[in-house]
Amino acid sequence: MTDLAAPSTRHVAFDWGGVFTIGTFDGRSTQNVADRSGVKVERVRESYFRHVRQLEVGAWTLPQFWTVIQQETGVEMPYAEFEALYLGSILDNLPMYTTLAALPTGVRVGLLSNNYPVVSDHLRRDPRFARFDALVFSNELGQKKPHADSFAALEQAMQRPASAVAFVDDVQENIDAANAFGFHGMLYHHEHHARFEAQLAAWLSGAN
Repeated sequence: MTDLAAPSTRHVAFDWGGVFTIGTFDGRSTQNVADRSGVKVERVRESYFRHVRQLEVGAWTLPQFWTVIQQETGVEMPYAEFEALYLGSILDNLPMYTTLAALPTGVRVGLLSNNYPVVSDHLRRDPRFARFDALVFSNELGQKKPHADSFAALEQAMQRPASAVAFVDDVQENIDAANAFGFHGMLYHHEHHARFEAQLAAWLSGAN
């Protein structure tokens, strides 16, 4: 693994989905609902993606969201079963958790994620998330990336200027917004993790 020893003048913040997970959580969760219920995945996804923003900005609870999905799709599944299936749809990107654990204590670490009620609580309970100094979830903030308010909230939570923080995301639009706000954007793909680690090490060491 790349040596991530670094001075504490530079820091890093991450997205969650597509960075600490492999693939899209939404795609996997809707497929799992379809497989379990027998309802066509296209029908599940049409309803899911039409309403998911209500979760992302905290306007709906997860039970409210599930009630609407059931009404629109005809899926018959108790909420408790859905919640377990939903959380079970997370597929960890284990190399990124290894990278997270290897970050020096002098480096502040943040998370900015467009996320959902219940899922954000689940992540907070994960012992691996104890390494984060700042967690910003869209469902608690009431605003989602790529809006500038999201990055303003991240800067405030990090307690460091944006110019001193790299922001890692798997979506170019979010990287562009991070750069526009003053962060040092790093586009990520799990298939190129070793290259990412080298880039991060260079950033933290002040080499770029």
